[in-house]
Amino acid sequence: MATSLQELGPVHEVDLPEGRIRYHSRGEGPPIVFVHGIIANADVWRHIVPAFADRYRCITPDWPLGGHRAPMREGTDFSLYGLADLVNRTMAALDLDEVTLVGNDTGGAVCQAVAARHSERLARLVLTPCDAFNNFLPLPIKHLQLTGRTSAGLKLLAETLRFRLIQRMPISFGLLTRRPIPADIMASYTAPLREDPLVRRDFAQLVRAISTRYTLDAAEALSRFDRPVLLPWARQNFFPVAHGERLAGKLPNATLRIIEDSGPFVTEDQPRQLVSLMEEFLAATERREVL
Repeated sequence: MATSLQELGPVHEVDLPEGRIRYHSRGEGPPIVFVHGIIANADVWRHIVPAFADRYRCITPDWPLGGHRAPMREGTDFSLYGLADLVNRTMAALDLDEVTLVGNDTGGAVCQAVAARHSERLARLVLTPCDAFNNFLPLPIKHLQLTGRTSAGLKLLAETLRFRLIQRMPISFGLLTRRPIPADIMASYTAPLREDPLVRRDFAQLVRAISTRYTLDAAEALSRFDRPVLLPWARQNFFPVAHGERLAGKLPNATLRIIEDSGPFVTEDQPRQLVSLMEEFLAATERREVL
């Protein structure tokens, strides 16, 4: 936690109808809101936030996707559009406008749904490699929709994620990075599932709600999102480059940039490349707004 506080900023909480959202906030200025994927949390962004906190207010919530410490209330809608509503309500509760929304992995699919349904608070969008179209969830981790449905299966999954060998398997985190994720960060991602039955309950509801009908529907609606979009996409097969190209074709004002030597977690494998591309994108779009 000390590392997260140093890099991401202090922890705050906001109360929503669905429950409490814990979030880090660091810096002042135009807001950047970050959305991570499943079995992860704000630590995904620990290498990215320090590069922007001198000019922007960087907000990195722990979204209720399996790596969260604050369980949601019974009845929370964990469908893709339900999660998009949650992101939008969080931005509204924090009184955020002209937001740069940044997504990775499942969080990128959530960001697409926010752009499709709640674009009024967004100034621009950044989609790193993420679920899209009919790739939700990707085939190597489709098993989560079975093992994650039952209490026994989810408890077994959570316990096996203690082990580095399991973490590096293709059916776990192995295809997400070229290099192993540090042990303390993996512990922050996986411990909530092991330790809290209510987090397991949330995750079971999440995997039951996953359906490609949402990602396909959101993708169709993206043609109406005319704000600037950056797609810094890694050349890998988990989230194929072809899907980054298709998203760029759907979005009227999108730029696709390829990141080499990286898995889908570009924040882990190539944080400097991602920071550089985001800095260039933000500077260019802000100049355009001033003109």
